[in-house]
Amino acid sequence: MIQISKDFAPPLKMIEPFFKFGSIAYLISIISLLFLNQSLELTDLRVVGWAHLFLLGFVMIIIFGAMAQLIPVVLEVGHHNIDLYRYIFYFLALGLSIMVIGFWFFPWVLSIGGFLVLISMILFLYETFATLKKTSSNSLSVKTIKVGNIFLTIAIIIGFLMALAISIGFNLDINKFLNIHIAFVLIGYVTITIIGISMILLPMFGLAHGYDDSDVNLSFRILVISTLLFTLSKFFKLDLLSEIFLIGIIGGVGLYIRQIVTLYNIRARKIVDIWYKHLYVAYASLFLVIVYLIFWLILGGDRIIKSAIWLFLLGFVTFMINAHLIKIIPFLVWFERFSPLVGKQKVPMLHEMLPNKDVEFSFWLSLLGLIFGLFALMFGSDAMFKGGVSLLIFGAIFMVKTVLYILNYKLVEE
Repeated sequence: MIQISKDFAPPLKMIEPFFKFGSIAYLISIISLLFLNQSLELTDLRVVGWAHLFLLGFVMIIIFGAMAQLIPVVLEVGHHNIDLYRYIFYFLALGLSIMVIGFWFFPWVLSIGGFLVLISMILFLYETFATLKKTSSNSLSVKTIKVGNIFLTIAIIIGFLMALAISIGFNLDINKFLNIHIAFVLIGYVTITIIGISMILLPMFGLAHGYDDSDVNLSFRILVISTLLFTLSKFFKLDLLSEIFLIGIIGGVGLYIRQIVTLYNIRARKIVDIWYKHLYVAYASLFLVIVYLIFWLILGGDRIIKSAIWLFLLGFVTFMINAHLIKIIPFLVWFERFSPLVGKQKVPMLHEMLPNKDVEFSFWLSLLGLIFGLFALMFGSDAMFKGGVSLLIFGAIFMVKTVLYILNYKLVEE
């Protein structure tokens, strides 16, 4: 199990805006689903705008905040320049806001928002690699960070070019590059990064020791190669090859799930708390994504691929991130505010810093919303889709309330 040291952790106030903005962006992205319907094409600019709000505003900004904490404490090296995270946050938040406005209302501003997001990504890439350069570690987590951020940079450059094409008429085959952009973001960055982070956090929080990690290492290699070959086949419009390489991606994800099952079976911490409940939903959703993708390869159909995307984003990614928000944030707040008081006065336990009812409400409402939304996409029901989204909204409200409560947690005496 990886040892964690807090000696190199940046101050919480530096990272706090990432968690606050990310959770609020999640709520806004779910509310905005009320203005969409399940019959819209995936290439519709309203859907594309929502995807960027969700992925940039919620997923990536939370990952950036987590990386700012995890990279130095796991590798036991200081950040190259932690102050860059201020600019990373501001450029990303502003660029995202402009891009969403562009997709939904004024396409001509897309290039402006895309440029600001590109600056944010370049700064993040520079700071991350400069920090990694200080260590000789070549663990799986380090590899996923390196490869994931390279894929992300390529995806953002492609995305910026597509934004130019939409806003100012730049000559580009958007349909060809869209699939490449999506693959680099969802598989190359989001999935590979989550694999790297989870192999730090799951053994730590689940107390899993001495496990064989051959499955996840093989999964990583397969996903990297398959993603590269998939994007190349899409670039040259070799549809049969792209389907073969998609099967490779499915196989890589399957190996990762197998590794997670191994970790779960050998864990020393047997209590099934709200964190584990989130993980159950996340990995069940990821397994179903594999099933849906296999059916899609055989049968085709918009409803199947929409259902797979719904499960991946609102099931796997959302529940995985929310699970670790309720683990990581109390951990960070406790170490910064209460660890210096140990032995001097009574300090709270980590589980005491959670508003348990709010977390439970968030979990169950989000789970019901996920299920209703899935059935709505499968059967083409707008009414059921709105109902599922409404449940997700209330779940997101309780999650925002939880995040803000923990970040503002103080002793009663204070």
